[in-house]
Formats: sequence, structure tokens, C-alpha cells
Amino acid sequence: MGFYEWLKEYRLVAIIRGIETSSAVPVADAIHAGGVHLIEVTMNTDDAPQMISKLVDSSNGKMYIGAGTVLNKEMAKEAIAAGAQYLITPNVDEDVIKFGLERGIDVLPGVMTPTEIVKAYNAGAKMVKVFPSSSLGVSHLKELQGPLGHIPMVAVGGVNIDNVKSFFKAGAVAVGVGSSLIKKEAITQGNFDLLTQSANAFMQTIKGCDSCDS
Repeated sequence: MGFYEWLKEYRLVAIIRGIETSSAVPVADAIHAGGVHLIEVTMNTDDAPQMISKLVDSSNGKMYIGAGTVLNKEMAKEAIAAGAQYLITPNVDEDVIKFGLERGIDVLPGVMTPTEIVKAYNAGAKMVKVFPSSSLGVSHLKELQGPLGHIPMVAVGGVNIDNVKSFFKAGAVAVGVGSSLIKKEAITQGNFDLLTQSANAFMQTIKGCDSCDS
């Protein structure tokens, strides 16, 4: 299974941003214990390539590890060299999409408008990331389904345990979740059990939404 298939299967990618490199593996282990199988390390995190490499090695195939906030081809090169198994961007950069796909690396580009969605899809992205979802609103995602429902959409930005169901009801195939799942206070306190509980709560909520897809 590739990234797109993993994302359709597990329906959530956890976003790691701004944590210490030493915390990466314990965080990954904790949320994996709660049912999370995909992690995105943002490239604006200190030592992101090193963190990606560590997570790929430690996961031993149990998780799919990718790079986020990939803004250009140079960052894409760096991420792939570190072992990133997929790329996620906040924008549509056709060079990044092409570069990834030429190397067998799936890309999830960030989009806001119908034009950007179609542009990304035509460039080879089989899914798009509707971002920032909380600012755009659930209704924005739902309305996009009318003309563009054939293009799978992932809701990212402001997704939390209280609104996650509404994004699936609006037609999202998956979500990306950051600080509402990976709580920095818990990491600082070394309370990784709390992260497991948080991950489990998200996964159970998503599982309970199987019948609410549009």
C-alpha cells in the first residue's frame, strides 16, 4: 500500500511540528499505540530530516512517515533523501508534485479553491489537502463536493476531536491533526500515555463516523 491507500484506510495523519528531536520516537510510539499509523513531520521543525530518518527507522514499517510544509523542490529533495515516504505541502507547486511522483513518492498538495484543486489533480496528485479547513469552514468542503467530488479531499487545519466528525460528514476522506492530538504540554511532562489516549479518542470517533460519510 502507498500513502494514498494508507490514508484512505486509517483516515488520519498526525502532524508533528516544533518538538524536540529526542521526543519524536516516544511521541510516535504513543500515538501508534492509540491507533495512528501516519505521521507528517513539518520541514520547518528543527532537525526535521533527522527526525524523519529516526522515525522511519524506528517504525520498522508499522507507520508511514512523511514530510510536511514542503515549499519547493529543494525541500522535497531534502525530505526524500531523509527517507520521507510522502510529501505534504500547504500550496500547489507543480514542480514538487512532479518531482515526488517521478520518484514514486505520493504528494498531498494544499488547496483552497476549485482552480487549485483541479490544477493539483491534473498535475498528478490523487488527493488534495483542503487548507486551512477551520478558517474555510465545513460548508466550504461540502460545497466543493458538488463539482469536484471525484477528487478525494483531506481536511487539515484546526481539526479537533469536537469537529472531526463534521468534516467527514462534509465529504472528507481523511483529516490531518496537529496540536489537538499531539499536545506539547503532555510531551513536556513526559506524559505519553495522554497522547495514546488522545490518539485513541480520535480514532474511535473517526471509526464511529463510518456511516456518516456523504
